[in-house]
Amino acid sequence: MLFDRPEAGRRTLLLQVELRQQANPDAQELAELARSAELVVATVATAKRDAPHPRWFIGSGKVDELKQMLAFHDADIVLVNHDLSPAQQRNLEQALECRLITRTELILTIFADRARSHEGQLQVELAQLKHAQTRLVRGWTHLDRQKGGIGLRGAGEKQIELDQRMLSERIKATQAKIAEVSKRRQQNRRGRNRRGTPTITLVGYTNAGKSTLFNSLTDAQVLARDMLFATLDPTMRKVQIPGTGEVVLADTVGFVSLLPHTLIEAFKATLEEVIYSDLLLHVVDVSDPLWRERMEQVQQVLDEIGAAQLRQLVVLNKADLLEEEQQHALEGFGCLTSAQHNIGLEALVAQIGDLLGVVAPHQVLLPATDGRNRAWLYRSGAVLSETVLEDGSVQLTVQADQQLLGQIKQKAGLSLDSAH
Repeated sequence: MLFDRPEAGRRTLLLQVELRQQANPDAQELAELARSAELVVATVATAKRDAPHPRWFIGSGKVDELKQMLAFHDADIVLVNHDLSPAQQRNLEQALECRLITRTELILTIFADRARSHEGQLQVELAQLKHAQTRLVRGWTHLDRQKGGIGLRGAGEKQIELDQRMLSERIKATQAKIAEVSKRRQQNRRGRNRRGTPTITLVGYTNAGKSTLFNSLTDAQVLARDMLFATLDPTMRKVQIPGTGEVVLADTVGFVSLLPHTLIEAFKATLEEVIYSDLLLHVVDVSDPLWRERMEQVQQVLDEIGAAQLRQLVVLNKADLLEEEQQHALEGFGCLTSAQHNIGLEALVAQIGDLLGVVAPHQVLLPATDGRNRAWLYRSGAVLSETVLEDGSVQLTVQADQQLLGQIKQKAGLSLDSAH
């Protein structure tokens, strides 16, 4: 981890600055991020400004007020719901005599703590390195020790130049490793495309219940916890969709409002799974009073990564937490589910099949001895019913998309007729 992780249980002051000339991150979201980092929110301070103060980001009067609040609440960390310039951050830390963590740095710290796969760790490292490169702060000389002496100082080379050079070398090396991971992902995608296997990707605001839904649909054991960014590493599993057959379901990192560009850039290899999906399941926590705003924030990220035009199915999750009247009001807006209690999942799977192109039922006639094709049809999830005829042959009523119907027609000895 390139940033010093604050110890769990440290008392923090949250600083929410409302700038009138730009979009501002949500204050409640910062509190949830702090909870995910296992920090204790001692108090919240707010300020309104037309523009950031060039020296401290906030005014001198607010600086004095924060010093008093820190002392009163026995807090020694300030979390700022914005990104500050290196000079502003340094000046404010000196004035307050405590550590200051920006919103991006807090997210990066959480990501570094949660990444488990080699790919996730590489992507977090790249995001941290790029963020550090924009800061040009002191204290990066420990990187050469991690590399066994690479980047030793040349004659007359200033410390900041050494830091810049070491960061650039680490960024290039990390990007090269991520490129290899991305190459393997592309090969896997080409293999799925050749086999005609559709990919469905779960997207949504963080903590909307994507991992719980993923587990319910695939019987997987992906970590699902009530906190932001519980899932960081992408996970893929195969699942059977009646009438469509085998599909690949992908769970991805959750989005937040105004997701830092350094994270979007670093996680492009993961987000490629979103871009190349056949269908997006946009999971929404409808128990959140701000769920409509969260949907818009997710849509903005999808716009940024070039996935805005993909087909979407809105999944209104945690519907069990709503009153019955509220549920009725949402009918037709999306598929109401409770992933935790397995409510509405059959209807969701049926809608997925419809969107992937399931057509009217057909009938397949199999000889009594053709157990192989019968088993294949059942594995595909296409069989609706089965009738054994007098001569022992088997008549199967199947429902499938055009691609699976084409595969059925290509199977030797299979006859296919429309069911009436």
